[in-house]
Amino acid sequence: MRLSEIEKKARGAGVKDTWKFSKKDLIKSIQKVEGNYPCFGTPKSGVCVQMACCWRSDCLR
Repeated sequence: MRLSEIEKKARGAGVKDTWKFSKKDLIKSIQKVEGNYPCFGTPKSGVCVQMACCWRSDCLR
């Protein structure tokens, strides 16, 4: 997902000043606001247990 799309999703979720965040931190902020564990970019060895996460394909790259 492009950064502009992520920023739009973040603003829709209530995250303010989206320009201050890196892509990784912005996604983690969205995860937190949505009540999920903010784990984007942290899986070790390409293993992630969050099967229903909408960020999964970007995260495992």
